[in-house]
Amino acid sequence: MKKLLALALSAVLALSLAACGGTPASTPASTPASGATSEGGATATSDMRVDVFYYDFSDVYISTVRAAMDEQLKAMGIEPNNWDAAGSQPTQTDQVNTAITAGSDLLIVNIVETATSAPAQDIVNAAQTAGIPVIFFNREVADNEVINSYDKCAFVGTNAPDAGHMQGEMIGNYLLANYDTVDLNGDGTISYVMFKGQEGNAEAEARTQYAVEDANKLLTEAGKPELSYYDASASTKYLVDTEGKWSAKAANDYMVALLGSYNEDNGNMVELIICNNDGMAEGAISALQNVGYNNGADTTIIPVFGVDATDSAKALIKAGNMAGSIKQDAVGMASTINTLVKNVQDGAELMANTDQFVVDEGVAKIRVPYAMYDATSED
Repeated sequence: MKKLLALALSAVLALSLAACGGTPASTPASTPASGATSEGGATATSDMRVDVFYYDFSDVYISTVRAAMDEQLKAMGIEPNNWDAAGSQPTQTDQVNTAITAGSDLLIVNIVETATSAPAQDIVNAAQTAGIPVIFFNREVADNEVINSYDKCAFVGTNAPDAGHMQGEMIGNYLLANYDTVDLNGDGTISYVMFKGQEGNAEAEARTQYAVEDANKLLTEAGKPELSYYDASASTKYLVDTEGKWSAKAANDYMVALLGSYNEDNGNMVELIICNNDGMAEGAISALQNVGYNNGADTTIIPVFGVDATDSAKALIKAGNMAGSIKQDAVGMASTINTLVKNVQDGAELMANTDQFVVDEGVAKIRVPYAMYDATSED
């Protein structure tokens, strides 16, 4: 019966893809080996097939989640099938189609498209038709109705505004403690640039807004002026990764370009860099280091703040080349997801055994807490 449902669903998803400009129904579904990479196979001690769909393997934070997920699932006797959408929603939807047809028992989805809820709803509808539980994670399905439309659907992630609020607090306190040092041109105002990961993404929107708002609140309460965006003529006060990949390359390219005009020689050096994730922070730091900044205690340090507290970012922070980050607990994210996996494995309700977690009222969304990370933090 499950296979018949899956085959019927395959046709429905393929037609859905064709309707939205994705892979046409006549085209074979993408296989794990073709740009949409799959790792592993259901060969472990459990006969439960778990398919995990990642929006992009190249994302540094997602790579840490994937490593933790793999380790924990294997400890449960499950060999996960990992899928890389490489930033393409049509590719990911095609992958889900393939996994359902192959007889998946559980779909774990790091959704690509977050600006609209339609792709997530399509996946939920597909899972419900096949009777397969689905867990979304990290990249939030903002519309609660999508999660509530199926009793075997849940989301595991963070509370998006928290990272922005924490980053703003960290930035404000850092500046108040180091204001004259950071104010390189001595004009009494701190010039900043904001690197935004993706338009329409809940995490990116909240971090972009609250990091600046909360830092400004602390500054003005202490009698200091608000932060000044480096380009006064800019219509938006951020630079966005146009590919939506939150990439080090995007931030590096932007930083290299702007340093040509905004520098100490011209008296308008960018004095603070705020990034929506650590990958972009590292890209910005690389550009700074290439022109002599942020190379240790004997060099001028431009404070750079990120989010995720990846291992590479922690190393930069400990070395004094990055000011701080907001820890998004990759291991905690994986273990929370795997609590739900264990429920499915045991035949329990999807949201059983979740009393220890922070769960939204009225919707099956579990929130993994953030934490501040700076040079004084312990790993």
